[in-house]
Order: sequence, then C-alpha cells, then structure tokens
Amino acid sequence: MKAELLAPAGSYAKFLTALQFGADAVYLGGKHFSLRTFADNFTEEELCSAVRLAHEKGKKVYITANIFAKNSDFPALEGYFKNLEQIGVDAVIVSDPGVVAFVKEVAPTLDIHLSTQANTVNKYAVRFWKEQGVSRVILARELSLAEIKEIHDFVPDVELEAFVHGAMCISYSGRCLLSDYLDGRCSNRGACVQACRWRYEIRALNATNGQSEWLPIEQDEKGTYILNSKDLNMLAHLEALEAAGISSFKIEGRMKSGYYLATVVNAYRRRMDGEPLSVCEQELYAVAHREYTTAYAFGKNAETVHYAHSQSKGDCVYIADVIGYEDGYAIVEMRNRFLKGERLEALSPKDSFLRSFTVEEIYTADGARTDDAKLVCHRYKIACPHVLYAGDYLRRRV
Repeated sequence: MKAELLAPAGSYAKFLTALQFGADAVYLGGKHFSLRTFADNFTEEELCSAVRLAHEKGKKVYITANIFAKNSDFPALEGYFKNLEQIGVDAVIVSDPGVVAFVKEVAPTLDIHLSTQANTVNKYAVRFWKEQGVSRVILARELSLAEIKEIHDFVPDVELEAFVHGAMCISYSGRCLLSDYLDGRCSNRGACVQACRWRYEIRALNATNGQSEWLPIEQDEKGTYILNSKDLNMLAHLEALEAAGISSFKIEGRMKSGYYLATVVNAYRRRMDGEPLSVCEQELYAVAHREYTTAYAFGKNAETVHYAHSQSKGDCVYIADVIGYEDGYAIVEMRNRFLKGERLEALSPKDSFLRSFTVEEIYTADGARTDDAKLVCHRYKIACPHVLYAGDYLRRRV
C-alpha cells in the first residue's frame, strides 16, 4: 500500500517505539496547545531530537496544536509556531480557523493539517480549507467510505487522513462539553476526563415522601454505560480506504502504553506490507480493547455503543521490555511476574515476531539464579533461543 501509517506518541519513548515498529509518520504534542495535556508530551529539546531522528530515518513528524484558542493563547502560539518551522516539523495539526490564519502569517512555510476536531464532513468544506492553505484534512470519523470517495473526487489535490484504529468519542468529531460540565475540565482545551466512560444512573424526587432516590436504568447486571463508544478497527478494510482516497491511516492513542502502541502499529504495518489478515487481526485482540466496530465506514450504524463498563484485557499479558540480547540470553526489564517453566512469546517488528520459548534459566541483575522474576522494573537475564532486539517485548498468552 502507498498510504502512510501514522502513529501516536505521548512521550519520547513511545515515539521511538512507533518508529521501530513501522510507522511512516508520528503525531505528537508539545507541552502546550495539544488536546492531550495528560500525556507526558515533548519538551522543546525532545521535539528537536524527534524531528532530527525521524528525518534521518525518512519518517515524518506532525505536531498537534488543536485546541480551540482564546485571544490570550496567541502571543505564546507565535513563538511556538516559529520554533516548529525552524526545527523543520513536517506539519502542524490545528482545528481553529483563527489558528490556521495565524500559522500562515507567522510561520508561512509550515504545512497545515486540519484536525478532526474541525468536523469536516463534506467536499465543499474540504475545498474551503484548501483555499485557506490547508494541505491535508483529517476527516471526521462520522463519514462513510462512499462519502470519502466523493470528497476525494471533488478535491483530488488535498490529502485526506482518516482514523483507522482506537478509542472513539461519543460526541460529534470529539467536540464534547460533558467533561467541562461535569468536572470543570475542558475537552477542547485538552483536559478531557472521559466522562463518557462513566456509569450513569438517574436520580429523581419521590413525590410521595419528598426524598431523592436513585432509579436504576440497567440493561444488564453491569449497569448502564450509555455514552461509552466501541473501539474503531478498520484493519480489514485498508484497501477500501485507500481506494476511497485516504492517503494516511491514523491510529489513535497518545495516552496508551508503549506495549499497546507496538502491538497495534506492528499489526497495521504488517498488514500494509502484505502479511495475512488473520495473523495481523489476531494481534489486535492481544491487547486491552473494547468491542470493535467499523463505525460509519459502511453507512449508518446504530451499534457503536459499548455497554460494558470495562475493556477486554486481551489475549496476552505484557511481561517485559527487551533491553538487549547477549550470547543466547535476553536482558529484560520486568513488567509482570513470570516464572521458570512458563512459555513466553516475542512481540517484534523483526523475524522473532511470534516466536515463543519456555523459560529455563532466569538470573537477577547481580547474577543470582532464580525461578521467580517477581521484582517489578528489575532487570533479569533469561535464556532465549531466539535473537531478540532492544525495543522488543515479551508477553504470555492467557
């Protein structure tokens, strides 16, 4: 496939993971102006380093600045955009019309990508944004493949980007007021508390006794999660997306773990490179996820709500980060307890992917032999017949 695989990175370590596991481009945020203020995000030095490293590898970096800006934001935005232009970022992702105009004024060589927050759902809007200097539009998740194709045919010289995987917002294009209303944290300023994931009940005043009482509205014994969206999964339909005119496949998840990111990026990369759908799709069930959906890709869909309060934990347990490999031994940093005799499996962008082995020897960092790796974040050396690489992961199937 010629389309770009675009991965999220909420920290510098996750940026490295995204590159290692096959992303063509990475989107990330600085310490300000991004809609993921609870992610670690990137300092100025990390932004410079990320852009330099990505370009050395022939990859791209896009910076999110997609808040709905107030007047008081613009003095700081000016210096921010000028710095992004100077360090050579490949594009800035914005949603506010005023910010679009401002970028053109203060950083004229900086490419502009329009955020999905701008809820672009028709061809005339895409043409309008093109006339404003936008080079790529990240389409609203509410569009079908047929609608995307019509947009592409109408404005063929504008790049179109679409989300293909990850959490979905119950609100139209993510423009939610619920978090701000219930908790005082504004979603459109990057501080969403994900109130849509909460359990909801109704409280009513009893006219007979004057007491306020909770009234259950349970669809099952787990309660009611009427605003909780399923997770998007378009792995089986990438060819159709590309045929409709999508040039960038976007994975959601700047708040997700490095292990999650590696698993999902690896699955999409391998599928885009021609590996069997069955193998790649199995990977998406290895990590925690809500029930999957194709959302509105094939038209109107009333079945996008996830009525359970929790996610599936996935088919695998994340065991350890691989730090290196020496003389038949993997050096790992433990994340979940493992024992001698257990069978572990490699998650890797290389040939060791899916290779498994039984743990026969475990050594602590000081060389002591043990049968129980139980110290979280401690380093262990384990006998492994497969060559592993720094940045790989070990997991255990459940």
